[in-house]
Amino acid sequence: MDVTVVGGGVAGLATALALARRGHEVIVVERDPTPMPTSADEAFGWDRRGAPQVRHSHAFLGRLRNLLANHYPDIYADLLGEGATEMRFGDNIPTEMTNYEREPGDDEIVMLACRRTTFEWVVRRAALAEGRVHFLTGLGVEGVLAATGSGSAPLVTGVRLSNGSELASDLVIAAAGRRSVVPDWLAAVGAASIPEEVEDTGIVYFSRFYKLRFGHEYPPRGGAIGGDLGYAKYGVFVGDNRTFSVTLACPTEDGVLRKMFADPDVFDTAARELVATAPWLDGRAEPITEAVCVMAGLLNCWREYVVDGGPVALGLLPVGDAVLCTNPLYGRGCSTAFWGADLIADAVNSHPNDLRALALAYDHALRAEIYPWYRASVEQDGEARRVAAALLAGRDPDADATDPRTFMRGVFRDGLVPAIRSDAVVMRAFLRSFNLLSAPDAMATDVDISSRILAVWQDRGNRAPEAALGPKHRREFLALLDQPPATAGMIDTVSPSGTTVPRPSR
Repeated sequence: MDVTVVGGGVAGLATALALARRGHEVIVVERDPTPMPTSADEAFGWDRRGAPQVRHSHAFLGRLRNLLANHYPDIYADLLGEGATEMRFGDNIPTEMTNYEREPGDDEIVMLACRRTTFEWVVRRAALAEGRVHFLTGLGVEGVLAATGSGSAPLVTGVRLSNGSELASDLVIAAAGRRSVVPDWLAAVGAASIPEEVEDTGIVYFSRFYKLRFGHEYPPRGGAIGGDLGYAKYGVFVGDNRTFSVTLACPTEDGVLRKMFADPDVFDTAARELVATAPWLDGRAEPITEAVCVMAGLLNCWREYVVDGGPVALGLLPVGDAVLCTNPLYGRGCSTAFWGADLIADAVNSHPNDLRALALAYDHALRAEIYPWYRASVEQDGEARRVAAALLAGRDPDADATDPRTFMRGVFRDGLVPAIRSDAVVMRAFLRSFNLLSAPDAMATDVDISSRILAVWQDRGNRAPEAALGPKHRREFLALLDQPPATAGMIDTVSPSGTTVPRPSR
C-alpha cells in the first residue's frame, strides 16, 4: 500500500514507521523545512513552527516507552544512547513506604526522561534511515483528492500540495495536529460534516528549560515532583543530557498570574518558592531558554470520523491530535499518538484491501482503547473548572457536605495522596494508571485499592497535617514575589493536600 502522511511530528513519524516496518511505502509531507540537527542540543534549537509545543515539558509515559522497547528496540536504544534516561518504579521509594516488594509487572512501569526535541529528532532520524519512508519537506497540503466512494462517502485518493502538484496514494494519514483543517478538506470533496466535541481545559501553562552546571547533579528524586496549590499547578520534568524543565500553570481567568509567569525572572523566583522545584533552582543549573514558553487555548478535543456507523470518507485516517487531544498537563499526547499509530498499522494489516473495514476497525480500536482517556481528561478538567469558578467567586467549593464531589475531593486529599506515599500497592496502581497501563477507572473499581485508600482517609485525624507544597494562599504567593495583592473577586486558596479555607477578598 502507498501511504501519504500529512505532518511530520510525533504522530506522523510514528505512523510512518509503523506502516513502513510492516511493508508499506510511505511519503511524509511536512510543511516545516526542518533540516536535521546533528546533536540533541542542536535539536533543542530546531525551528519547528508547526509544533510550537516542542519546547515545553513533556512526559514519555510507560505506554509509549513499552511500545518503543517492544516494537522499536533500535529506536529505544538510540534514545538512551543520545542521553535519555529511564525512570523506573522502585528506584526512588519514599522512606515511609515499608511494604514495597518488586513484582514482575513493575518492569512495565518505566517512564522515559527526555526533551521533546531530542525524542522527535531520534525518531525522525530512524524514519529517514528506513528504506520505505520518504520525506517532502517545506511543502504544505492544501486539500485532498477524491473520487466517488462507497455510498455517500467520498474516496480520498491523495493530496494536493501547496506548490500545485498532486500526490496520489492508497491511504492518507492526517497527522497535522489539532489545528489542521482536515474537516474542511473533506467537506470540500463532499464528505459529511465531522462532529467535534471541545472542552476548554481551563488552564494556561508556562515552561522554561535548564541545564546542570559543571560539577552539579540533579537533586534527590524521592520526594514530590510537582503540586496543585489550588491557585496554580506546577511540576519539574527531567530531560536528557543533564537538562530539565519546570512548568507552571494557572487558571485561564487569572490575568495576574498569567502576566507573572510569562516573565523569566518572576518565573524563576516563583519556582524557587515552590517546594518541589526549589531544589532544582538553587544555583545548580542555568536556563537554556531565554524566554518562558507559553501555551494557551488548551482544549480537550474529540473528532468523529465515523458517523452513524459509517466513515465520513474512505481512504483517510486521522491520528494524534487530529482526532483527539487532552490536557497537556497529563502528559498523554505523545503516548496516545504512538498508540494510535500502532492501532492504524494493526487495522491496515487486518484489512489491506477494504478501506471501509479498515476505517471501522481503527475507529473501534480507538474508541475502546484511547477514547476513555479523553473522557477522563474532560471529567477531571470539568471538576477543576468548577472548583476554580467557586474560588474566584469567593465561594467554598466544599461547602455542601452532601455533594458527592466534596467527599471525593476529601478522599483524594486525605486518602489517595498520603496512601500513594506509604502503600506500595496503591502507588503501583496509581503509576499504572498514570502511565496509561490500566483503564482510567481501574483504581476506582478495584475493591482492594479503594479499601486501602479509604483506610488512610479514615485515619486522617491521627496524622500530622500534610506538608504544604508551596505557599498556601495565593495572596501570600504574590507577596513573596513582590506582586500587588489579589485582584477583586480572587480569594486565598490552599493546596489540595491541606484544608481548604476560602477567604473572600475585600
